[in-house]
Amino acid sequence: MAEPTIKGRADGPLMVLGPIRFANEGETEQGKKGTRVSLCRCGGSNKKPLCDGTHRRIGFRAPACEVMLVE
Repeated sequence: MAEPTIKGRADGPLMVLGPIRFANEGETEQGKKGTRVSLCRCGGSNKKPLCDGTHRRIGFRAPACEVMLVE
């Protein structure tokens, strides 16, 4: 199975791409399965940890980045 990748979009969310299972701390499934999830990095989302587009409204600025997973 392919490893997920995490990329920060310029002025936007963290995009998690690949096989994903989304669960809360108690391991309760949150219904997000598949190959793409957008995670808030501006701190303003009303759907945290998911992005709701608030970054555009509040003028969030951050460079694009890629998170490298290491073993």
